[in-house]
This record gives sequence, structure tokens and C-alpha cells, in this order.
Amino acid sequence: MTPHHAVEITLTRPATPGELRHARGGVPLAANADRTRLMAVHGARSPGGVLHTLRHRLDALLPIDVLSTHYPDQHGQILLNVALSHTADRALRRDAAVVGQRPEDLLRRRVTAALTREEQERARRLENRLKSLLAHHTPDEVLACVVGLRYGRQHRPTRTAP
Repeated sequence: MTPHHAVEITLTRPATPGELRHARGGVPLAANADRTRLMAVHGARSPGGVLHTLRHRLDALLPIDVLSTHYPDQHGQILLNVALSHTADRALRRDAAVVGQRPEDLLRRRVTAALTREEQERARRLENRLKSLLAHHTPDEVLACVVGLRYGRQHRPTRTAP
């Protein structure tokens, strides 16, 4: 029996109802509310194989930007399938040749580095915002507010007399 893999499809623009109808003729798809992200569960021997198959089947039917596995593999990696323009592909191949790497390895390193930078930047911004909040509010007030927001209720702590 062929294993099935969950795939997320990110589109460059919202799919029209007609595009979705045609695409669903060959592959069962679930769309988000604004039709810019789709999910598919499809059979293939490997996660990479399912990305390749879905790209081949759907590329002419939908404005696909990126295909990605929805769940990490055994190494904790999410696989991506990105169609590069001819210019970007040439540049990537040239840069890979300069450093003696395969283009896909160089792209993997670049994407990983960009994601790491983004994660560090987000953590830095959060830390700065928390420092700003803690300059005006007690840690208990900030924590109570976070809990209230997280669980959908507005919790306003009562002040106690000093």
C-alpha cells in the first residue's frame, strides 16, 4: 500500500472557483477561506515524490507558489518544492558552482539561514516589546493579560492597595 502524505499548497493569488473545480477533478483539495492556501493528502512513495507529483498535476491548473510537506520528516525537516524563474535558476546554479555545491543544497542552506534570521529577529522584537511593557506594568499584569488573550477573555487584574 502506498503511503499518503499531507501537502500544503501556497498560491501566488486566490484561486478562482473554476480553477479549484478543475484542480479538484484530479486531486482532492481543501481550501482556506480566501483560497490562497490549499491542503491535499496524496499517495506517493516519499514526501519528495508527492511534491513532484502534485507540482506536475496541478501546475497548469493553479497559480502555485510553493508546495510543502505539512508534517516534518524523520529529521524534523519540512520539504519544499519551489519553481524558480529561469533567471533565478541560472543564478542559483552559478552560485552553487562557485562554492562547489549542488543547487538544491545551496538553496536549502540559504532558506535555512533566512528562516533562522527571521526567528532571531522575531525573538528580538518580542523581547524589546516585553521590556517596554514591563517598564509600565508588573510581570503579573502582563502575564494575566496574556492568559486572558490566549483563552479569549479580557482579564483585568484588580489593583490592591500598596
